[in-house]
Amino acid sequence: MGRSLAVNLGLYTLARLALVAVITAVVLGVAALIDVQVPLVVAVLFALLIAMPLSLTLFKGLRGRVNADIAAVDAKRRQDKAQLRARLRGESEGDGPA
Repeated sequence: MGRSLAVNLGLYTLARLALVAVITAVVLGVAALIDVQVPLVVAVLFALLIAMPLSLTLFKGLRGRVNADIAAVDAKRRQDKAQLRARLRGESEGDGPA
């Protein structure tokens, strides 16, 4: 469960960073074509602004897998926490609320 989350989150992060890099290259390329000087920082900031909403649509499947993995890890954590509290109250596995 946790390994799947780490892999999917890593893939999603790399995809978003690659998108920012591609958009930055496009901005710098277009600026060079029209003979305008654009500082790298400005191009990266512009790329970040464009990539944020664009990544929501382009990487919808990856984002959905990350969200599902987070939900699974959270459910497991809640279940473990409930079991621990039951054991601290002195209840056995089958004595807990149904």
